[in-house]
Amino acid sequence: MVTTVEFKPLMQDRMPVQLQMASEIAPPEQGEAEGCIQCQRGSKLVLFVTGRCHWGCDYCPLSDNRRETPDMFANERRCTNFDEVIEEGRAMKATGTGITGGDPMLDFDKTVEAIKALKSAFGSDHHIHCYTSIPIKQEQAVALGAAGLDELRFHLLDLSLKRYLKSAIAADKAGISVGVELPAEPDKEEKLLALLDELDNSPVQFLNLNELEITVGNQENMDVRGFNLAGGITAAAEGSSDLGVKLKTVAKDMSFHVKFCTATYKDAGQLRNRFKRRGEATLRPYEILSDDDTILFGAIPCSLQDAADDVKELSETLGLIDGWIRFDASTQRIEFPLFAAEEIAEHLNVPVMMIEVHPTHERLEVGSVHLNDVR
Repeated sequence: MVTTVEFKPLMQDRMPVQLQMASEIAPPEQGEAEGCIQCQRGSKLVLFVTGRCHWGCDYCPLSDNRRETPDMFANERRCTNFDEVIEEGRAMKATGTGITGGDPMLDFDKTVEAIKALKSAFGSDHHIHCYTSIPIKQEQAVALGAAGLDELRFHLLDLSLKRYLKSAIAADKAGISVGVELPAEPDKEEKLLALLDELDNSPVQFLNLNELEITVGNQENMDVRGFNLAGGITAAAEGSSDLGVKLKTVAKDMSFHVKFCTATYKDAGQLRNRFKRRGEATLRPYEILSDDDTILFGAIPCSLQDAADDVKELSETLGLIDGWIRFDASTQRIEFPLFAAEEIAEHLNVPVMMIEVHPTHERLEVGSVHLNDVR
């Protein structure tokens, strides 16, 4: 790499500006589940503990690479042990964890082990909620409570509490907050309205209704049921939002809280807040966060053989201090501040780029823009 002009050291008068984030955190509702409150903040680790599930719900949005897999995923990271799960939790400064699947109860021992490991690593205040479609036994509820589970959310397969009532009572007695979580299926209005009466004055403290989504994993099934996209930029099914709002209104004076979570907010709110949180916690000195909650930095392609000399030359030319420039062996490039890359791009005889990555463990690259005409 050869520079063609001398530069005043940039670090003396230029520092990267952290761009304002676009995502917003909705204020919690009265009676809202603690798991939801933390999830909206983006502070919940999402632990996919197993892909095993017997039920085959036609609206299941699970992707093929997770369906029936025994593997664990902490957020987007595939994990082989709980040490890696905890490492991912620390990377995002998680205040809690949501354990999902598949059905976590189909790998019960692993789920209990996960709860214990998380509580041991992060303390008793680390809030853990878990999902299941299984009417668990009393001894299972006791074991989950003893491990430290804070919140259990039942997915009622037949949209009725009857099969699950004993399980809900057992979980409540074990010190676990009990809830129900279901999609708002537009063609199930009558059953869902009847369910509200069942939940009233039961151990169930909250009902979470999710806007039904049409995804790659369930599109054929949704077509068979006659569901269409609601329109706009979301994957929401037409009619689901109207039903969710209606159910929330009907239940406003009942003994449990009803929350309706839209498809838009799950993507633009919860997911982006989690990305933002992880990005802020793991940002390298030379990186900045974009309005889209992605990470931006400058880069120059470089071989391992030339890396030491080129990093030294760039550091001296730009006045970059330790930590503000590094060679990444996996991508064979030098990474450094974007503002510096923009300053020098036209004066170098090598490609200079802006790189955009997701703030995940794998740092998935989602964009690259050449800042000069060299290729």
